[in-house]
Amino acid sequence: MLIDNVEERLHLKKSGQTFLGILNDIKRRPEDAASELGVTTNEIYSIINGEKLISQDLVEKATRIWPVNSRDFFNIRDDCPLGIKIMTAEESKQSSRVMDRAGKPYYEYRDTAMSTTAPFRPEWIEELCVVENNDPANTIAQWNNGHFLHQFTYFVGNVNFYYEENGIKKVAVMKTGDSMYIAPFTRHTFATRSGSDTNGLILALTYGNKITGDTQQEMLCLPISQGSKFTLDFSTINNSYASLIKFYRKISNLTIEEISKRTGFSKTLIETFENGEKIPSITETKKIAYSLGINIRDLLPNDKIENKVIIKKHEDTSSWYYPENKKSYKFLELASTTTLPDSKAFEVEVFDSNDENLDLKVGLHQYVYNIGNTQISINWEHDGVKHSKIFKPNDSCCIKPFTSHNFRGTGKLLILRIGGNLTGDSQRELSFIGEDNVKRAISETVQWFDSHGKH
Repeated sequence: MLIDNVEERLHLKKSGQTFLGILNDIKRRPEDAASELGVTTNEIYSIINGEKLISQDLVEKATRIWPVNSRDFFNIRDDCPLGIKIMTAEESKQSSRVMDRAGKPYYEYRDTAMSTTAPFRPEWIEELCVVENNDPANTIAQWNNGHFLHQFTYFVGNVNFYYEENGIKKVAVMKTGDSMYIAPFTRHTFATRSGSDTNGLILALTYGNKITGDTQQEMLCLPISQGSKFTLDFSTINNSYASLIKFYRKISNLTIEEISKRTGFSKTLIETFENGEKIPSITETKKIAYSLGINIRDLLPNDKIENKVIIKKHEDTSSWYYPENKKSYKFLELASTTTLPDSKAFEVEVFDSNDENLDLKVGLHQYVYNIGNTQISINWEHDGVKHSKIFKPNDSCCIKPFTSHNFRGTGKLLILRIGGNLTGDSQRELSFIGEDNVKRAISETVQWFDSHGKH
């Protein structure tokens, strides 16, 4: 069916580009695809040119014939077409649901801003359970089993944060402005402390990082015994170096003797590195990396071994003004982990300014929540068009990477920034390919070769 709606046409155009990219990757011309799928060449060109969607029947045929998955043909739905998506406090309230634990109301959950284009899964959670003491073994506190997503939490009011570390139950006594990070599958729970005027509240911002999506799908294709082998021993710096050296040596079937020949190091020295008895120097790491045909950075582990729970008290936060010459904002740095270098959280104080300059633009996904008592305005530009919205207390929003924007008025915000799939190694690969070529990765418009020839 041909579709005339403008937004649908844009979706069709992107779908056609995705289909052309698949054909290029598996080296099929449109006429090859038509023959193998049992349709006319005109049908294939109609899909490529964005005139019609590929049918489910064709997708099913393609997945039976070609080494592709159904999901490869479908683009994610972009519910943030203007660069910023806002969820009002009233819309959040409408999503309210109370969850019981041990037969009693324990949490009230509310959704806040989420987008199909960003990996945030943020929640507003009121702690309905009240505890009389700070005992980590308090039986009133009902623990969860941990969950797959990373979690940053901002605290409002008097909340006890219960968590497990190395099998030991602990409790952190938190108050407004405190924050924490917990790693996936860390058991935890929250409760209001007795004597509080109101129930405690948390903004629990859960999010995926590099092992969601396609990575998780790839793991699901392996038996647990094999998939789990991808986890190296990063318990200490020594073990981290040892694990990385062994992994890269074994994927090339290189022997210790061969590495010894290539580096000039004794076999005994290399064995001490692989056994975790000694950490190689930078010079030694460089020689080993080159002998393995990789970059030095591939053998460098995290230089900090951090706990899976990181707590930061509000009084311990660092703060600064931004921009330097205008001082429109005051940033306070909240809890974070060096394991996720492109995950940053801030409490931001917004000062009244008449400057119309869009002074904020970062290459990360952003989640923003108005934690203050006043409304402010959020102003931004997307695809050459300027927009402005009122951002009221308890409103929240998602902002796409590299969207120029600002906040104006007087108020206070919570901001969480994360990299999604395009930072880290993905960003390095894109940088290696180059900006002009990456444009084709985003929007493929040409066949991989010219049938008329090209010199």
